[in-house]
Amino acid sequence: MDQAQKISSRLEGYRNKAPNERLDQLATATGLSQGDSAALAGQGVLTVERANGMIENVIGIFEMPMGVATNFTINGDDILIPMAVEEPSVVAAASYMARIARDNGGFVTSSTLPVMRAQVQVIGVTDPFGARSRILGAKERIIETANSRDAFLVKLGGGCKDIEVHVFPESRRGPMVVMHLLVDVRDAMGANAVNTMAEAVAPIVEEVTGGSVRLRILSNLADLRLSRATVTLTEQSLATKEFSGRRIMDGILDAYEFARIDPYRAATHNKGIMNGVDPVVVATGNDWRAIEAGAHAYAARSGQYTSLTTWEEDKEGRLVGTLEMPMAVGLVGGATKTHPAAQAALRVMNVKSASHLGEIIVAVGLAQNMAALRALATEGIQRGHMALHARNIAIAAGATGADIERIAAELARLGDVRTDKARELLEQSR
Repeated sequence: MDQAQKISSRLEGYRNKAPNERLDQLATATGLSQGDSAALAGQGVLTVERANGMIENVIGIFEMPMGVATNFTINGDDILIPMAVEEPSVVAAASYMARIARDNGGFVTSSTLPVMRAQVQVIGVTDPFGARSRILGAKERIIETANSRDAFLVKLGGGCKDIEVHVFPESRRGPMVVMHLLVDVRDAMGANAVNTMAEAVAPIVEEVTGGSVRLRILSNLADLRLSRATVTLTEQSLATKEFSGRRIMDGILDAYEFARIDPYRAATHNKGIMNGVDPVVVATGNDWRAIEAGAHAYAARSGQYTSLTTWEEDKEGRLVGTLEMPMAVGLVGGATKTHPAAQAALRVMNVKSASHLGEIIVAVGLAQNMAALRALATEGIQRGHMALHARNIAIAAGATGADIERIAAELARLGDVRTDKARELLEQSR
């Protein structure tokens, strides 16, 4: 897409159009090429031959629905966001919350440098703190050796920037020393780069410590590679026909506090955040498992598992939501470079860097959390979810074509979203 092209993420009537009409409107709004449009439509997007080169023992292709979250304004820019997800209500909820947020200035995001950690484990030392000191004394040599393994990354401004040394003097396997390489991986996810560096410096670490190196591997707790999003909402913008803005705000604050203090609630609270995060990660060909691992480890960094988001009231009486979490996503390497639909999804969003992508993703995660808390604070989570789930039930009952929407609408109206009820309605119509 032309960098100067301005788009609007407010696509009027988008949900009421047919899939091909939505794709045409998306292509017009973002300047997609015919090739990108075909890739997003799933038209020969991933051949078995290409898939066979991506993973082992390929037998075919597995597909998921690809939707577009609308209405997002992030740092003043309108962005349309592809999401690959099977769960009903996710895309709709994110889009609806983004609509409320855009009337309040949208989402504000930021991020740290894209620094990943590689760990080098050392065992067999009797003086672990002395070993730590000797590793730190060899810091420049270690960094130089690490960077010699990726001259291109260094040329781009990245590379190993520093080291840390952690000591575990009372491990059940004896004293353990773990050195961390801190590597700016630029626009890569970084696993291959940091793992290669860790293996390269292992002989130096063994030499200076007198111990034996075991594991040389990245950490998915990417706590130095953070993305953040904030949204500020007025009481008036939260109000509905049934509930006042004050009632909804208090409900969201109470629901957040529950997640903050109770790990059982926090687990489901954070799953709701990841409902927004994972579909964008998947749509762009990134490693959703790494993002999940980093997110949940970060949520437990205090020693107790807690909410990834915070919700509070500012001095003007506005609701302020924030999300900060590790975001180890990349634009180069892996499926991001080999999957045509992933490349097209990045172009839809006009992603400029891996950090930019991370910021978009956390904005969607915050919107998704806002949607869940707002529903829980008002009519409950099931009403909206089941209304959208009704389409799946209609399909499972055998509905096709126009019958899908008709049966789904009737199920939602009756408040009886069951497969046997859908079959009954289908038989009546026939």
